[in-house]
Amino acid sequence: MTTTFSTFSQPSSTPGAWLTSVDTGIYQKVQQRVVGQLLQTLLYEAVLPYRNQPTDNGQQLFVVMGRDEQQSPVEYRCKGLLSDSFQLIRLDPQTLERVDSHGERSLPDLHQALAELLEDYQDSPHLARFIQELEQTELKDLQSRSQGYSADCAPHELDVDALEQHFMDAHSYHPCYKSRIGFSLDDNRAYGPEFATPINVVWLAIARNRASVNHSRHMDFAAFIKQEVGAQRWQQIVDQLAGRGRSIEDYAVLPVHPWQWENVIVPAFYKELASGELIWLGTSDDQYKAQQSIRTLANATTRERPYVKLAMSMTNTSSTRILARHTVMNGPIITDWLQQLIASDSTARALDFVILGEVAGVSFDYSHLPQSRSAQTYGTLGAIWRESLHSYLKADEQAVPFNGLSHVENRYGDAPQQPFIEAWIREYGLEAWTRQLLKVTVPPIIHILYAEGIGMESHGQNIVLIVKQGWPQRIALKDFHDGVRYSPAHLARPELCPELVPLPASHARLNRNSFILTDDVNAVRDFSCDCFFFICLAEMAIFLRQHYQLEEAQFWRMTAEVILDYQQAHPQHRDRFGLFDVFAPHYEVEELTKRRLLGDGERRFKSVPNPLHVHRPQAC
Repeated sequence: MTTTFSTFSQPSSTPGAWLTSVDTGIYQKVQQRVVGQLLQTLLYEAVLPYRNQPTDNGQQLFVVMGRDEQQSPVEYRCKGLLSDSFQLIRLDPQTLERVDSHGERSLPDLHQALAELLEDYQDSPHLARFIQELEQTELKDLQSRSQGYSADCAPHELDVDALEQHFMDAHSYHPCYKSRIGFSLDDNRAYGPEFATPINVVWLAIARNRASVNHSRHMDFAAFIKQEVGAQRWQQIVDQLAGRGRSIEDYAVLPVHPWQWENVIVPAFYKELASGELIWLGTSDDQYKAQQSIRTLANATTRERPYVKLAMSMTNTSSTRILARHTVMNGPIITDWLQQLIASDSTARALDFVILGEVAGVSFDYSHLPQSRSAQTYGTLGAIWRESLHSYLKADEQAVPFNGLSHVENRYGDAPQQPFIEAWIREYGLEAWTRQLLKVTVPPIIHILYAEGIGMESHGQNIVLIVKQGWPQRIALKDFHDGVRYSPAHLARPELCPELVPLPASHARLNRNSFILTDDVNAVRDFSCDCFFFICLAEMAIFLRQHYQLEEAQFWRMTAEVILDYQQAHPQHRDRFGLFDVFAPHYEVEELTKRRLLGDGERRFKSVPNPLHVHRPQAC
């Protein structure tokens, strides 16, 4: 089976020429998705009032009132699901329609919807930016769908690197799921994961007195960086520096994304480039390909070599993808800590999950720069090396990014739609496969929470499912430099807790949602529950209901059974089951659309009903 989205390809020299012959069917579906996904988040986060009524097949008709240019009432109507999973709303964008005061029906475009629905927010200082992100999402999603991509084999047989290109749907909730502010269409084609274009990174030398370097205590960093650069190329760099009267011993070497080099580093650090505090060393011999996160690159020359996560001053979904110095430094510290906890815990070892360690990091040290340069430079020059998943896979294993499990083939094409996991469901049966998925996915997350007191940011892109012929075996977890949260007073083994590089006050003011340490145990629990239960598992619950008629209540009952089996098998953590109560009546989850519409000046969270609560142990 192949997946084909279009019959033409885009000429690389004319980035917009393809729009003159774009497939109108694809264009309509992309626009419907952007408007529909925006609408469902505005409803769920209570930005807009709505009414709903039951229709057929267990669906609801959602109706939202607006006003047109003449201030006449209009209605936006869309069928969808009011789910049992945190009461999430899932609209079917292909049913979206606008009904004017004369009863005439039409398909709303993005700007029409924004004008008619968000009139009360026209004075928001963030609205113009939000609109741009929505526009760019629509354009770049259309570009990726119009490239003529087709899979080389049946999609469920693709390896994990190919799946990073294949899973083009991106974030299923966030309306700005592909905004990539800062990327031109040429940039998007060159660096977007959907295009899998080989990338050569820029090697840069930073004077030691301007660099911050950290690495795992189990690593010889000097040997590591030479291997990353390549022995022959390393000698060329040594000779290149010597030719300028400089010694390699006085510099740290790090990779820089070519987009970042051209658009940010040269204009922001021209002073350091002129003085020799930064030195351009050319581009890498190895080639890389972008993963779904865009700034994380997989080594396409030698896939067992580490991934590199690079600072990028590009905005996607809710964040500018910079790498703050403290996070670069903390990555190896947190990695060593987690791996120590797992190695010294028989239960964790038996669960056989993989921690993809962030083994090394290099960052520019911005502390010596004047305050007037901080806005242009903060977090713009840094890299983290993360272990390759391929080093952990057995010969008969395949890996799948978790968010791809709910992928539907041909969603934007004319061929019949089919879930990515269809072949596995046919072979093993819906309930058996789903139970096995939960058995290998849930225990590692709750074990780290219960047994250690650490919340994990394990959302769909941060979990990789490892399967054998489609049967779930174990999981790999990643992204820890700012993806853990804990209360030092509530750690199970506080004596092993490392000292982290602290969060700068300026960073905390800019993003109130970015922190690792807290005194609030519920914030620790919710960090895991928001990412894992609310994002990952709720998406699967809704997907399995829509495509396989598995009742959501049954899905959450199976999930609860896995948690309760864990609790029964590990009574030594009994006190902590209540402390980190995953069966609580409600969780707090981030309001992602409000963050873009209203800004990050305050924490924006919503209390949502927990579908696990009805399955709580009677003693709780």
